[in-house]
Parts: sequence; C-alpha cells; structure tokens
Amino acid sequence: MQTEEKHPVSLETLTTLCKRRGFIFQSSEIYGGLNGFWDFGPLGTELKNNLRDAWWRDMVRNPPPGPDGEMLDIVGLDSAIIQNPDVWKASGHLSGFNDPMADCKQSKSRYRADHLFVLMPPDAEGTAYAFLEGEENAARKKVQRKAKADPDRYEVKPFPEVASTDLSRIQGPDATEPGTLTEPRQFNLMFKTFIGALSGEGDENTAYLRPETAQGIFINYKNVIDTMRVKLPFGIAQVGKSFRNEVTPRNFIFRSREFEQMEMEWFCHPDEAEKWYNFWVETRLNWWASLGVDLRNLRRREHDEDELAHYSTACADVEYQYGFTAPGFGELEGIAHRGNFDLTQHQESSGTKLEYMIQETGERVLPHVIEPASGLTRGVLVLLNEAYTEEFVPKGDTEGGPIPANPGAQAPEGYETRTVMKFAPRLAPVKVAVFPLLKNRPELVEKAKEIHSELRKIWPVNYDQAGAIGRRYRRQDEIGTPYCVTIDFDSLEDNTVTVRERDSMEQVRVPASELATWLMSKGLSV
Repeated sequence: MQTEEKHPVSLETLTTLCKRRGFIFQSSEIYGGLNGFWDFGPLGTELKNNLRDAWWRDMVRNPPPGPDGEMLDIVGLDSAIIQNPDVWKASGHLSGFNDPMADCKQSKSRYRADHLFVLMPPDAEGTAYAFLEGEENAARKKVQRKAKADPDRYEVKPFPEVASTDLSRIQGPDATEPGTLTEPRQFNLMFKTFIGALSGEGDENTAYLRPETAQGIFINYKNVIDTMRVKLPFGIAQVGKSFRNEVTPRNFIFRSREFEQMEMEWFCHPDEAEKWYNFWVETRLNWWASLGVDLRNLRRREHDEDELAHYSTACADVEYQYGFTAPGFGELEGIAHRGNFDLTQHQESSGTKLEYMIQETGERVLPHVIEPASGLTRGVLVLLNEAYTEEFVPKGDTEGGPIPANPGAQAPEGYETRTVMKFAPRLAPVKVAVFPLLKNRPELVEKAKEIHSELRKIWPVNYDQAGAIGRRYRRQDEIGTPYCVTIDFDSLEDNTVTVRERDSMEQVRVPASELATWLMSKGLSV
C-alpha cells in the first residue's frame, strides 16, 4: 500500500473538491456560468492571498541575496488596469499580440490552433481526428471506436502543420463529421473597452484591458528612479489582474480569461544580464520548492530558439506536473531576458528619455530587463494539486497512523479513506480549528469560544461544534487546517487542551495559556 511517489490528482476530482469546500466557483454560475472566468470562494480567497503575500514578502520586502551575496533592491507598484492605448501600440500588443485560431463550423467551437493536434491515418486516406493538447487518450479511443483501427499506427501532427488539402477529412474535437474545421487565422487577445462620455462612438474612445502587468512597470520606470533613489541593478514588482481573450480557456483556472499575475522586472546593466538571468531562473524554481512543492514535480525548461519572442534573448519556464499534463509538464512561471526592447519602444514612442546614468562613471545605459512572471491563479492551482492527498486511516481513528494511497484506490479492511489537503502551514487558508468536545455542555462551549476568540486575533480560525469529533476532524483535513484544538472535561480541570496535528494525526496536550506560542513554534506564522 505504501507508494514512493504520489500520483497526480485528476482535474475532475480537484474541481469537485474546490466547489464542495468553497475554494473556487464557476463565475455567474446561477446564470449558466461564463467560460474562462472563475470566482474564488472564502477558502480560495484566503489561499490566493496567502500565496500573494508570500511572494510579496520574499520578492519585495525581504528578497534573497544576489549572486555576490549583496542585498537586492526591489520596490513595489500597483499600476492601472486601463492605460493610454499608445502604451499597447509601443509595446507591440496591438499589432502582434495574436494567437492562431480555428473554428468548427458544425459545433461552433473555437480553438487555439497551436493547441490542436491531429491523429493522421497511416494511408493518407480516411478520417483524421483532431484533439486538444492533453486529450490524446480520448482521441485514440475515438480512432478505435469509429475507425476500428490501431491508434498506434496514426501519426500525431500539430494542426498548423496540416496541409489545407487535408482539412476536409479532419474531424474536430467536438464534431460528429469531418471537414468542419477552418484554416488557422490570427486573433488578437486583448479585450477592447471604451472610455469617456462618448463611449463607443469612435476610435478615439477605444481603450484596452491590460493583457499583462509588465507594461505598467515599464511606463513607471522613470517615476520610480526619480522618487525612490534606486541604483542599478534594481527591481520593480507588481501583483495585479490581467485579461486575455483566450480562444480556448480550459483546464479549470490554468488558462482563463481573467487572471492575476505576480511579475517583477529586474533592471540591470547589459553586461550583467546573463548573470542575473541565470540567478533568477534558479531562485524562482527554488522558491516554489520552499512552499512545499515537491522538486520531482518541478523542472526548468529552456525555450528553443523558435519559441522565443522577437525581443527575447533567452527564456526559461518553471514547469509543474499537473494532473492533466502528467506524465508531462505545464508552465507555472516564465523567466525572460527581455533585453532593452520595452524601454527602447517606450522611449521612442513617448519621446521621454529613459536612459539610466551611472553616477560613478557618467555612463548612460538603457538597462536590460530580466522578468520573472508567474500567474497567481495558476500558482493556486499548483498548491491545490500538490496538497491533495488521499490516505488510508484506521476506522474510528483507532491505533495507527495514515498510510499513503493513490487517488481513488480502495481502502483495505479496517481502514477508510481520508482526503487531506497538505498545505504548508504558512499557506493554509485556515490555520486552526477549535472544537468543544460536546455542544450540549455550556461550560465546554464557553471555554472553546474563549480560546477561539483569542486565537482569531492572530490567525484565520474556524469554530465547529456540529457532529462527532472525528467528523469534524475530517472536515478540517479536507480544507487543509494544520491544527485542531479540542476542549474537553480535562480542560476545565487543568486548563490544557488537546491539539491534533493534521498530517500525522498525532495528539498532544498543551496548556491553554501557552497555546498560541506553541502553535507559532510549529510554523504558524503571524
């Protein structure tokens, strides 16, 4: 029953848990939802805020020492979501922020062409079957069922590489007949809006929701230099919402149309850019590991030359093995060497000098930029994937600790399955739960509420008096609460409480007067 490596959880299992326990809901659900938009529930909001705060603390307030051991200088920013449209002209987003799109004339579905693949039959005849990235197994079953053929003999080909003459025999992912997919065409991802009293009455009123937070940093670069006395190298960090009209939003919150980013632009001398690029790639990968993400589920992947943006000298992704990508990996964070493209574009477009003068030498440089950019919402998905654990535990919480189990496995005799979210304590949405042993004993309830009142001054704390104590433990396990505190009859006699630890399920007695200090010593940060 023991497993050396935890199996990834399926997306269906994870989304069901998120809905049931109040992590994430479909946006506008009572009206049928809206594809690509999600609402964070009470627990999801706490989890997202904890991740955001951890990033801000570790990147802005207390960044790591640089490669030479010196302290880094990084300041924060919060720029507007809607900016002057000239920003997006200068950055290239208006002309070049496009994805290839293909439509299905039968199902009316729309797909990103670079996310579509095709199982091509070996004889250059017969039906070919298109599928979305990550859904190859379903397409292979379709080949077996409909074509009565061996899918292993079919060639997997990216849809954009398929000849136009073959379109007539390709069946789309949601179609029932071949020949319904259109040729790829470019589609701009920016959301358009209008500002002012004459909204919608001319191009002069057109504006855009930002597709990234980075440009807000570049257009405030000079303001930061002039007001904060920063010296090269330095960073400007920002957390905020971005909007992209994704052709095919999918995989829960992995790819959505409204999302939050955690970005930092590191401005440095051009001669030192490569050093800082390597530093930030390693630093960011190790940061995710510091949050409790298993290094076996993380990897660094350098972009091939044909993947690089036209302005990038180099780019690497920190990738994670999601349940829907396993055994493959998907992007979590990108670290790009952007050169001085953005500052050059804004300097030329605005007419504002953005060079930095090095006081000691009088040299003027247009700094190069290293950009660690992570999706906050995508980071939440990683934490959910990483935390989800199923274990076998003795029925009735009798003697014996938890035994690792693969998701969906059948519990052996005498055991039951426990679902537990093993968040790192600093990230857990609820830090402590407080229970009176019995809800019909006023003296226990009063004592429990007194302790709850004191602890909630420090942490997010749950109070629960409904049901058997074991059932209350299970509810807290499933939302990832690290510690449960039970007030029983001994508590009334000696002022001690029972503290139960989530992962090991071990219980210890702690004096109520020392409870907060004891919890802090176990890793519950304030």
